[in-house]
Parts: sequence; structure tokens; C-alpha cells
Amino acid sequence: MRLHICVVGRLRAGPERALIEDYLKRFDRTGRALGLGPARVVEVEDRKGGGMAAEGALLRRAVPEGAWLWALDERGRVMGSPEFAQALAHGRDEGRGDLAFVIGGADGLDPEFRAEADRLLSFGAMVWPHMLARVMLSEQLYRAASILAGSPYHRV
Repeated sequence: MRLHICVVGRLRAGPERALIEDYLKRFDRTGRALGLGPARVVEVEDRKGGGMAAEGALLRRAVPEGAWLWALDERGRVMGSPEFAQALAHGRDEGRGDLAFVIGGADGLDPEFRAEADRLLSFGAMVWPHMLARVMLSEQLYRAASILAGSPYHRV
């Protein structure tokens, strides 16, 4: 199952980008044997200032057709790492070819686009900067692959 992290905004070179690249490299290495990956980041940018609706349209085009769509949203479900790992494994085992995670812009996701999501996922009640949400998602993908591989990376 290929993973796509579709996000609004461009992340410049720096520590956050380095962390994302590192975690996704680890995920790809660990996930390959598990039928997970590769993972890629797709950045979209609303240069015309059309707001959430325009961002939603750009994200919609970034998501592969037929992909399982998970939106990161503060109203979403909070999952523990083992549950997250099992959800990924379940999608893979169902034969899903693509899973797209979407992260909206500064104002969040367009409500219409959010309503199209198969699952809403939250990293908790606190709101996180979008660049950190990308890092956290990348780390959780690596952690999920490690859990499924039986690696000691995840400790309870």
C-alpha cells in the first residue's frame, strides 16, 4: 500500500524537513517487507489566495484516485500507536493500493473536503503547527511499521 502525505504549503529546508525525510526513509526501509510504502509527500500551494475551498480543490487533485483518505483534523479520532499500526495493516490486507493523509492549511481543511474523508485522525486536543504535524505523522508511520515488524522501537 503506497502512502501519500498531501499537505498545504511548502516546507523549506531545515530541521523539520530533515526529520520528515529521516522518518520516511526509515518507514520505507521497514515497511517494504510488510507491503507498506513507499511514502511520499505532495505539497500544494494556493498562490491565488482562494482560501480553504481552493486548498481543498488542490488537495483533491493531489490525492490518487480511489485512495483511502484520512484527514488530519482536530475533530478527528485519537488513536494509540498500536491501533494506528493495526489500521494500516487492515487497509493493506484489504488490498487498498493507496492511502492518502491530508493536512490542511493554517485555517484547517475545507469542510466539504473534510466530509469526503474516510477517516478523521487527530493528534490530540491541542492544535499543532502544520510543519510539526507532518513530522509527527512521519514518525508515527515509522513507528507503525516498526510495531508491525516486531521491532523494539515502540515500547509500551
